[in-house]
Amino acid sequence: MTNDKPKKTAKRDLPREVRKVAAACQAKLAEDIQVLDLRGLAAFTDYFIILNGHSARQNLALAEHIERELRKDGLRPLGVEGRVSADWILMDYGQFIVHILSREKRDFYALEKLWGDAPRAVY
Repeated sequence: MTNDKPKKTAKRDLPREVRKVAAACQAKLAEDIQVLDLRGLAAFTDYFIILNGHSARQNLALAEHIERELRKDGLRPLGVEGRVSADWILMDYGQFIVHILSREKRDFYALEKLWGDAPRAVY
């Protein structure tokens, strides 16, 4: 019999930049912030940070706030996609990828289920 609950990872064990993104999202009242630890599961990144906002306007504000906060540490995204519709904004920082989704897109694509084996931290 398998356990359907995903493994947890300690927030203190996450890289500083990932914790900073989560804190920035909390400050802007993002919903259901989850960090998936993909090390050992994916070659293209180490972490997914998945969250959703209440509206396209909030999603854009979240993306802008994350960029501002990380820029203070000299970090810039390798790429950003989805700002036009703002129902799924993807921010690629190499070591981690931020997914800012509308509730509808999040429910439809179910990234947490797709990467169900990944240990996670929930904020």
